[in-house]
Amino acid sequence: MSEVFTVPKSRRNAEALLLLVALTVAIGANWLVGLDKDNPFDSAFWLQGGTLAALALIFHLLLRFRAKYADPVILPIVIALNGIGLAMIYRLDLALPAEAQPVAPSQFLWTTVAMAASIATLLVIRDHRILRRFTYISLIVSAVLLMLPLTPLGVEINGARIWINVGVGTFQPGEVAKITLAIFFAGYLSTNRDLILLAGKKLGPLQLPRFRDLAPMVAAWLVSIGVLIFQRDLGSSILFFGLFMAMIYVATSRVSWVLIGLAMIAVGGYVALQLFSHVALRIDSWINAFEPEVFNRNPGGSGQVVQGLFGLANGGLVGTGLGQGRPDLVTYANSDMIITALGEELGLIGLFAIVLLYILLISRGFRAALGTRDGFGKLLACGLSFTIALQCFVVIGGVTRLIPLTGLTTPFMSAGGSSLLANWIIVALLLLISETARRPAVKGPVRETFTDGKQNRNTPATGSTREVSA
Repeated sequence: MSEVFTVPKSRRNAEALLLLVALTVAIGANWLVGLDKDNPFDSAFWLQGGTLAALALIFHLLLRFRAKYADPVILPIVIALNGIGLAMIYRLDLALPAEAQPVAPSQFLWTTVAMAASIATLLVIRDHRILRRFTYISLIVSAVLLMLPLTPLGVEINGARIWINVGVGTFQPGEVAKITLAIFFAGYLSTNRDLILLAGKKLGPLQLPRFRDLAPMVAAWLVSIGVLIFQRDLGSSILFFGLFMAMIYVATSRVSWVLIGLAMIAVGGYVALQLFSHVALRIDSWINAFEPEVFNRNPGGSGQVVQGLFGLANGGLVGTGLGQGRPDLVTYANSDMIITALGEELGLIGLFAIVLLYILLISRGFRAALGTRDGFGKLLACGLSFTIALQCFVVIGGVTRLIPLTGLTTPFMSAGGSSLLANWIIVALLLLISETARRPAVKGPVRETFTDGKQNRNTPATGSTREVSA
């Protein structure tokens, strides 16, 4: 009986339809915000809507001709999230005093730059496996990026030193470092997986790793502690170590690594709580948020979180409507607390819809990881997807007082150019990996090339399918 081979469909037409829906949501939200103005259809409205639609069309056409089998859902989801974020930031600008500097024009400019960078990434990198060649270069780049804020270029804002001055404004190198670290972790773990899996001592049902194999985790832990100590950035510290924990678990499938990582987090957290006042203040404002002395404390008070909770409560089930609430009462409503602003004006239903979009985006990233045939791609897609997932959990957990509030941004929605740029590059990499995962395999005799470039062989025809490496 002959085998039947099903050729995957490109699904680009489905992506085009979803993009129309996403643009309708994004541009429609911006229109609703401007209804209170005398002229909601002003030149700024047409410029923003037209530019977003044009960039989405260019992105779609590029995928149609260069990565036709890429996931059709990722781009529309990100367009919708980015558009809703732009609308909310514009809405918050309308509530600012006349002398205040608006944020929406800068965010729109960064959106344009970030989407252009994502398109450029797709044009330059034809196959994600090329990045494996830069494993240790990525480590060096990560170290340089994380050290930059500690140089004279560094700028301290609200007690954290995580920005650098680039002349026209500030930039957060740590946002790009999460990508380069993911590339390094993926390359290192996929190459050394067999060594890491060598058995160590057994403790009950757990197979512990050998002591010498703990070096990568110790290094990642020291990096995260260094970020916490020298840059005073709790959010990035959690993100970097969490990224490594997720990727090493995917590489080894051993719970022992996770337990060791959690133990190291507990030790580091306890030491930080005892030695660093800013960490202690964060914990105190989380536990005792409604105490008057904690609420009114400056700095390190809980007023921001409590006001955000009041805003969420005011939104109720269906929200007050875009432009009808008072999210401007919350400090940093357009960045750290944008989830509370959206929750107040869109309500619980609207907030659940946004969370569902993030869940779909993350699940499509993991689906690409499952489908790709190389270990490096699996680890990279998992790491990048987990980065977005962890950011969402930390941000939403912080503003709802599930966990202490940190300084991470909500992906694609919060004001912040460096975050927007890094996350759009992540989108490009996920699309590249998903294209490799969904691309039809080649049947018959092929010359198989291993991605590390160390081995080639002619593979006889056996009726099975094999992928030809790019």
